[in-house]
Amino acid sequence: MIAYCFAEKKGYSKFGSYIGNGASSANSGTFVYTGFKPALVIVKNTDTEGWQMWDNKRSSYNGQGSNLSPNNTNVESTGVRVHFFSNGYQLVSSGADQNSSGATFIYMAFAESPFVTSSGVPVCAR
Repeated sequence: MIAYCFAEKKGYSKFGSYIGNGASSANSGTFVYTGFKPALVIVKNTDTEGWQMWDNKRSSYNGQGSNLSPNNTNVESTGVRVHFFSNGYQLVSSGADQNSSGATFIYMAFAESPFVTSSGVPVCAR
C-alpha cells in the first residue's frame, strides 16, 4: 500500500469533492471553486478507476483539452475539456471520469500563482 497525504494550504492547494451534472457546454458544466487559478487539477470519480489530470503547461489556451490518465497506459488523451478561471475550474465534458451526472468526484487543485500566503495575508505585487 502507498498513501499520499496532502495538507490544504489557503491560496495554494484545495482538496474536496463535487457532484457531476453531466453538462458538456461551457455555460453549464460543473464549476468547482478553489479560490485561486489552478495550475494542476486531478479528478477521480469515486465509483470508477479512472483518474484525470489537467495542467496549464501543455495547453497555452483556456479549454485545456489534453489530459493525462495516470492509471492508464496511454500517454495523453484529448477531447476532455476543462476551463481554468481565476477562482476555480469548470468541467465541460460529460464523461464518466470527469462530470457524470449525479456521480461524486474527489479533486486536488494546485495554484498557478497564489493570491494569499498560507496564513491568508494578500500577496503584494512587486
